Amino acid sequence: MSALTAIGAPPGGFCGPVKRSITIAGHQTSISLEPVFWAALEGAAAARSLPISALVAQIDALRIAQSTPPNLASALRSWLFVSGTLPQEPATPLPSERNVRHSDA
Repeated sequence: MSALTAIGAPPGGFCGPVKRSITIAGHQTSISLEPVFWAALEGAAAARSLPISALVAQIDALRIAQSTPPNLASALRSWLFVSGTLPQEPATPLPSERNVRHSDA
């Protein structure tokens, strides 16, 4: 048997999407993202001294330029992931995940 590194839930646990309204280019739109993505988006906007709506508008412009644009929420999650702005805090192992052993049998 070999021991595996235990994984855990994100800080605060797993949370479903939260819908927010944002104005992009003068048009109101609703975006549903999980809280961890909202926090990362807020941090990325602050790091660039931009309002969230301005950063979302820039990402939206890049998204629309694609030959087959994904939906806006997917584009935001992808951009946040590749830009390295997602929190890197260690996850907290769930009680059932501690001391996990894996059998190669």
